[in-house]
Amino acid sequence: MIHFENAAPVKLKGVGNGFWVTLDPSLPEDLLITEIDKLFKKLRHLAVNANVVIDMGDARGHETLFSFIKTRLIEKYEVGRVTTPPEKQSAPTQRIRQRDLFRGWNHHRSDVLMLRGRIRSGQKIDTRKHVVVFGDVNPGAEILAGGDVIILGKLSGKVHAGNPKSETAIVFALVFDPTSIKIGQITAAGSEKISHTMPEFACVKNGSILVQDYMKTNPFKKMPWPEAV
Repeated sequence: MIHFENAAPVKLKGVGNGFWVTLDPSLPEDLLITEIDKLFKKLRHLAVNANVVIDMGDARGHETLFSFIKTRLIEKYEVGRVTTPPEKQSAPTQRIRQRDLFRGWNHHRSDVLMLRGRIRSGQKIDTRKHVVVFGDVNPGAEILAGGDVIILGKLSGKVHAGNPKSETAIVFALVFDPTSIKIGQITAAGSEKISHTMPEFACVKNGSILVQDYMKTNPFKKMPWPEAV
């Protein structure tokens, strides 16, 4: 771990694959920028592509200062990503995580319906759960799910995720070519384009269904820690 001892205005320490910068936003901006420059000049190539967290304590209303520091670190020192500290988990949430880590998952009731094999034309899957299919979904097949739909194969049939009204659900497939898709109450027809070979997923954005490249926009990184029931 890299740790540079410095004066109180700005402190830096190595964490994981990056650095944690702690500063006092009540101090003059010029002083803070000067101190940050001193620290990152010492880092040199170690700062390139690093993740940097800017910690201003419990202070609020310093978005402009954060934005300036973020832009400066990226443009001048080529850091990879600049963020604020993650929100602290509430005590109940921390207890749930510790319980799940300690006890394991074998005793929990699953909220996912997992199917192995091809869903053929004329077959209909209807469940209030999330659906994961280890196989293809043929044209003429239909899936209705209360949550997300994950197809580890080719999706060529009809799918309704977030049934009946959840527009936060997603539909993911290794080969995405549905005849029609519905998320919550939003419906879209299948595309006439030639199927892509990269994994894609559909979600609701600005009142319509948007299909995106999974490799460029990973939807799963936004999902919270799984809470068992």
